[in-house]
Amino acid sequence: MDFLLQPWPWYVSGPLIASVMFVLVYFGKTFGMSSNLRTLCALGGAGRYSDFFRFDWKAQRWNLMVVLGAVLGGYISVRFLSTGAPIALSPETIYDLKMLGFTNAGNTLLPAEIYGWDAVFTLKGMGILIGGGFLVGFGTRYAGGCTSGHAITGLSNLQLPSLIAVVGFFIGGLLMTHLLLPLIFG
Repeated sequence: MDFLLQPWPWYVSGPLIASVMFVLVYFGKTFGMSSNLRTLCALGGAGRYSDFFRFDWKAQRWNLMVVLGAVLGGYISVRFLSTGAPIALSPETIYDLKMLGFTNAGNTLLPAEIYGWDAVFTLKGMGILIGGGFLVGFGTRYAGGCTSGHAITGLSNLQLPSLIAVVGFFIGGLLMTHLLLPLIFG
């Protein structure tokens, strides 16, 4: 049972993801988290305010199982399949993050310097969360999907727009890591 407490290697998790993709393709469905948010917003009545949310959300009910599975899977993995050991980060990454002021790098998934209550209710904290949320929402809408949808579904279906979007996601991540993060926290 100790093997469950270790990160799953690529040769286990990769085929599991591929199996899910084969089932979705077989049933003519696609995978992506942003479509779940759209379905939840439509379910909550956002269609009264925006045409984007005016669609038959009941046809997408199956997609809400993805959200439920992500929440339950996260809970099960943290509660029952986690040792509580620090995150395996390279020493260089830990050093770089400490130089930017992240004191607990590698020991927690959510750094208190961004997500702690003391940080959230500052001008900088609100700017990061609101600005980041806006950019993610805008980027997801502009790209026609989120990272998981493009990287998993789009690339597995050999869609050129998904390849372009994934390359853009990586470029954006590199720019954030090497240019913006040092500007914000340096």
